[in-house]
Amino acid sequence: MALTVVSQIFPREMIPAVLPLIEDKLQHSKEIIRRKAVQALYKFYLIAPNQVQHIHDKFRKALCDRDAGVMAASLHIYLQMIKENSSGYKDLTGSFVTILKQVVGGKLSADFNYHSVPAPWLQIQLLRILGLLGKDDPRTSELMYDVLDESLRRAEINHNITYAILFECVQTIYTIYPKSELLEKAAKCIGKFVLSPKINLKYLGLKALTYVIQQDPNLALQHQMTIIECLDHSDPIIKRETLELLYRITNGQNVIVIVQKMLDYLKESKEEYAIINLVGKIAELAEKYAPSNEWFIQTMNAVFSVGGDVVHSDIPNNFLRLLAEGFDDGEEDQLRMYAVQSYLTLLEEEDKLYPQKFLQVMSWVLGEYFSLVTDVDPEVILTKLHSLLKKTFVTSETKAWIMAAVTKIASHTSCSKTVDELIQEFSSSLDTCLRQYAFELKHLCEDKALMKSLLPFDASCTDLVVDASLSFLDGFVAEGLGHGAAPYKPHHQRQEEKLSQEKALNFEPYGLSFASSVSSSGVTGRQSPTGLSFGSDTSGNSAEMGHKETNTLKLEGVRKLWGKEGYLPKKENKTGKGNEPQTVPCGSLLAGQVGEPPALQPDQGASLSEEDKEKQQLASTLFIGLGSSAGVSLMGKADTATQKFRRKSKINETQQLSEEASGLQNSAASDFGPLLDTVPINVEDSEGSMHTGLRKTSPSSDIVEDNLAFETPQSLRKSMLDDRLSPNRLSQSSLFAGSNIEIFQPSPSAQCESASETPLVPSLPEQLEELPHSEVVGLCQSDALALHLCKAWTDDSLLLIVFVSNKTTSALCAVNLVFEETEHFQILESATSQFPVIEAQSVEHCQKGMRMNKVCTQAILSGSVSYQSETETRLEFSVTLSLMDFIRPMEMTTEDFGKLWLSLSNDVKQNIKMSSCQNSLSAALDTLQQKLKLHRVDIIGNEGILACQLLPSVPCLLHCRTHSGMLALWFRSPCAALPDGLLYQCQKVMEES
Repeated sequence: MALTVVSQIFPREMIPAVLPLIEDKLQHSKEIIRRKAVQALYKFYLIAPNQVQHIHDKFRKALCDRDAGVMAASLHIYLQMIKENSSGYKDLTGSFVTILKQVVGGKLSADFNYHSVPAPWLQIQLLRILGLLGKDDPRTSELMYDVLDESLRRAEINHNITYAILFECVQTIYTIYPKSELLEKAAKCIGKFVLSPKINLKYLGLKALTYVIQQDPNLALQHQMTIIECLDHSDPIIKRETLELLYRITNGQNVIVIVQKMLDYLKESKEEYAIINLVGKIAELAEKYAPSNEWFIQTMNAVFSVGGDVVHSDIPNNFLRLLAEGFDDGEEDQLRMYAVQSYLTLLEEEDKLYPQKFLQVMSWVLGEYFSLVTDVDPEVILTKLHSLLKKTFVTSETKAWIMAAVTKIASHTSCSKTVDELIQEFSSSLDTCLRQYAFELKHLCEDKALMKSLLPFDASCTDLVVDASLSFLDGFVAEGLGHGAAPYKPHHQRQEEKLSQEKALNFEPYGLSFASSVSSSGVTGRQSPTGLSFGSDTSGNSAEMGHKETNTLKLEGVRKLWGKEGYLPKKENKTGKGNEPQTVPCGSLLAGQVGEPPALQPDQGASLSEEDKEKQQLASTLFIGLGSSAGVSLMGKADTATQKFRRKSKINETQQLSEEASGLQNSAASDFGPLLDTVPINVEDSEGSMHTGLRKTSPSSDIVEDNLAFETPQSLRKSMLDDRLSPNRLSQSSLFAGSNIEIFQPSPSAQCESASETPLVPSLPEQLEELPHSEVVGLCQSDALALHLCKAWTDDSLLLIVFVSNKTTSALCAVNLVFEETEHFQILESATSQFPVIEAQSVEHCQKGMRMNKVCTQAILSGSVSYQSETETRLEFSVTLSLMDFIRPMEMTTEDFGKLWLSLSNDVKQNIKMSSCQNSLSAALDTLQQKLKLHRVDIIGNEGILACQLLPSVPCLLHCRTHSGMLALWFRSPCAALPDGLLYQCQKVMEES
């Protein structure tokens, strides 16, 4: 009961207090206690992944537990961890396959059966895990083929639970590396689902067809008439899933018909979720495959009209950005002119109620591009906007957009009676925002030269230089401080001062309280862990100011979580559903010509009814472009077709501002990504050794050495998987030791030997040899070209040196290397490198400086290389980068440490058990300093302080304290995610040492 309660109600802050107790329960003699302990750890992993990462070995013991219930409970944890990092658990593939074989063969107790089906939920969990492990990995997938075939054969279609198992089997077969025999059997299962008269099975068939359409587009052609019938199905869920399927097969030839079907469904649907989901898809298809400017504007008008104000804000923002930035073919003026004409036509209908977001789009476009329409007097446009301001259904926010548009138009007109009336009318408005706009417009109209300079034509994309430090206010601030004004205090400090005056419950473990270590210093309020006192006269920076000395209770070690109004952390804002205005009928907004369908044979046409002929004609327009010879463009896959509206590249402008903006972007890093525990990969080839060790002592030391695992293609990954899939890692026979369960071992024929030759490894240039760097490691290769990579660590960035080797006896032309954009990393230079010609048997290289934008323990950077030989060839690759690649020591004095500590608001605390070899604080700090490359600032008694920074300049401070064989860690940083990431690395280092 206690374990159940702990897993359900304990918050993140209380996990460290009970985690050691729950770990001990994993060794309990009773199966139910061990199972409940595993379930509690799974809940903790979902709440705070970094706090349970250091006990992965115990998760593996739970997977090998003699009780099948404990083993089944551990699958939940592994499924979550494998979703986040599948490469770290490929060595367990053989174990999962063995478990699934035993489950399918009925080796478990009959207590696990459901309607005579052996452990169906356990089968579903294992199938999902195998699908994640086998994705794009032929060696790992080969271990699964037999058990997947057996699962398909035994899951007879006679009960709902077997349908679920079949569905998971189909998904797994199409996810892993393909095998033709299994694909044929999976396609037959999908056909049975789709053709079933039962609605639930038909839904499963459409769901599976939507999932596999990216791998096998021809499968949709086999069931095209069934899909057409599903468009008119009475069940809205079936219709919605059918539209999702059509969205996946959209291309430039069928986009008009599919978008029209989606709009027809939107007119009938009243579900807010369906509206939000579909309008986003329509907007995406319209931008990517628009056949003409007119059709694109009409479609977006329909999206804004039908979607109403529930449309996600990204859709109108992206639409306006597309109009402002333009696109590669240089026809943006035609698109803008048609948009202005379209909106003027819509505003002529006085009695129509348009959604607020649509009105805002109209106002912005009319204000920016009204001058493109030469046959319309600007006074006419001002009159229409003025009439909108008088409408009662127009909100205050929309009126602000309209006033901005009026101001822009007025800047390019000599005089306007409408503007004068508008100023006079709204100068006395009760709406303060409108009144302010009216006064601004009045003063700007008095100085036309100033007005034109402030509001130039089509200047919405002009880069503005912003003084983020507000240095122009320094004189004003100094004058205020000289007259006795209080210095500015950041929001977090004001909040802490407010909370320090209220009573609060302490949910921190007793071992983490730091009050006793500084109680003798006489400092009250917020404390520096070094025991330094800072009075109110130390600096004008309020972040360094303490409170006046009082005799109140010292609560500096307590995190304030409860107040007079209850639990203090921020609650999610719930947005209410606003009133939906009457939408504009949009049946006439779309118009387009659809190609004629293929002619029917005479005998076939005579035997078909009119309804069947209409369905076949619709099928020919919907599924045009699908086939083995046609170039299919599937959503979610790499599309080689030319996009209709491709935004102009702004690489050069970005390069000029990247140096100035990089510091701000890194300091404002957002939420912390998933914390993953990776298994180090040591690659030893039969022809020689190719390992990922470090040549020099790098800034990442052993942590980088562990995490330097590259996502390699088939040829380079085979030799890695030989070792990682060996039974030495985890004995399969130990999974159910002591039970009567038969153990299945993989047949020798299922193992394929590595036959790829190790390519010639390039060497670093002389100017880079002096830098700490990793070994040169292969990324991908073909018969003509090989790609290698090396990491080098500089003081201000991580350098990725990529070597491109021409293996042929002839030159390679037009070699392009491209890194994909990712939210986690920032490429300091251009993401593309071009090599016009690479001579025969030669090596070229390029280097890219990297920084981390979004903090995560590790993430994958993907890319591709293409080259021109007889035909154009494209290879894909990926590189795993860790947090420690971007951490550098930060040197400072004890006094500077104390000042900086007071200014940081994001902190994380954790107790770590010290090993026997770390019997002193100095030994523990030496371990952290050497392995993580932190700067040791000072040691004061049983406390120590260290400092580091995330490139380029995001600090993170660490305070350590020993007590009762435990090491209490306290991190502080301006970035909320950075302390969590470094805490995980500290736990890993201390555990390994």
